[in-house]
Amino acid sequence: MSEMILVYTTFPDWESAERIVKELLEKKLVACVNLREHKAFYWWEGKIEEDTEVGAILKTKVELWEELKKELKEKHPYTVPAIIRIDVDTVNKEYLKWLLEVTK
Repeated sequence: MSEMILVYTTFPDWESAERIVKELLEKKLVACVNLREHKAFYWWEGKIEEDTEVGAILKTKVELWEELKKELKEKHPYTVPAIIRIDVDTVNKEYLKWLLEVTK
């Protein structure tokens, strides 16, 4: 059976986050996405920046990792986006079954 992964990324605003995750859902590269606005502090061009971002947790299967990463890199508004794969150790079988059914 396939394995589930989470992919974490951030977007600069709700518009870009919603547009891109809807495209990923339509292509069946993800089963579900959770978006949450948060405050971000980070180094950029030699100084500490402070901004509001929209964090995204994308739920998919491991076989789609490379294609999903490629799509995110192409569509992402950031010059250096964080595209982080998190391997899921355990997930309930009902959720995994659903995830596998709704992704390609």
